[in-house]
Amino acid sequence: MDVKKYIQAARLRTLPLSISGIIVGSILGNYDATFRISEKIFNTTVSINEVYFYESPIFWLAILTTIGFQVLSNFANDYGDGIKGTDDNRTGEKRLVASGVITPKQMKQAMVVAALLTLVIALLLIYVSFGKDNFGYSILFFGLGVASIAAAIKYTVGKSAYGYSGLGDVFVFVFFGLLSVVGSYFLFTKEINFTIFLPAFSIGLLSTAVLNLNNMRDRENDQKVGKNTLVVKIGAEFSKKYHYVLIIASFIFALLFTVIKFKSPLQFLFVIAYIPLLRHLLFVVKNIEAVALDGELKKVALSTFLFGILFGLGQIL
Repeated sequence: MDVKKYIQAARLRTLPLSISGIIVGSILGNYDATFRISEKIFNTTVSINEVYFYESPIFWLAILTTIGFQVLSNFANDYGDGIKGTDDNRTGEKRLVASGVITPKQMKQAMVVAALLTLVIALLLIYVSFGKDNFGYSILFFGLGVASIAAAIKYTVGKSAYGYSGLGDVFVFVFFGLLSVVGSYFLFTKEINFTIFLPAFSIGLLSTAVLNLNNMRDRENDQKVGKNTLVVKIGAEFSKKYHYVLIIASFIFALLFTVIKFKSPLQFLFVIAYIPLLRHLLFVVKNIEAVALDGELKKVALSTFLFGILFGLGQIL
């Protein structure tokens, strides 16, 4: 078995985007949980030196679980689009099933392996987080894990693939934003407060912007092969306006959270991540050739990853 071709199919460049929400939710969740424990026991606050989210097994298991979901999604996307002929004339990075490097049967086997490994890691994460005392929470998160696996596969696989009916944006927003941030926050705190939804909205909107940009690039080919993404449905010009709203709204939600939770000017560190995003928006405004958008995908994805790190650290420094 040629491992390199499966690594290529895993699309490692998509992984930083997928873990951005876990970083935000884990940093805030670990800090809030530690703060509550410290305040309850010692009647005092906690400093950054006492908070090490990266030492928590919950953080790393959540990262591995999310990476597993993303790799499974990439395998399924390669398989689904490959057997439907969607990738035969695509722009950008080649797909392995469409190019014949990996057969459909081999990719299906890789999907099964990825799904099983991810499920095992997710179960370990659930056990480490909830133990034996929170059976209800364990069942809830197991259900969410199964739903995530189903969502990863059904994006392009099957006759009712939601990526072919314009619903991809909704699922990316929910799974990359809400579930990723709020879910990882809950793993640490065992509770939810309404403010955590604000950065979850930001991550979800930025992740959706990456998908929208990808669909803007592929609009003409998708339209020809019957892949009715939201971009195909609303057209090129309105897709640009939609793109502006996604990125600007993500900034507003992050700003609102910071104002509500304001303690220090360092909380505005996340603004740095919007410098390349502002340049990106100016590029999109002037863009007239869809193929030129391919280079912008990495810029938005890495900016989202940077946002996740700066936003999380800014809230606890």
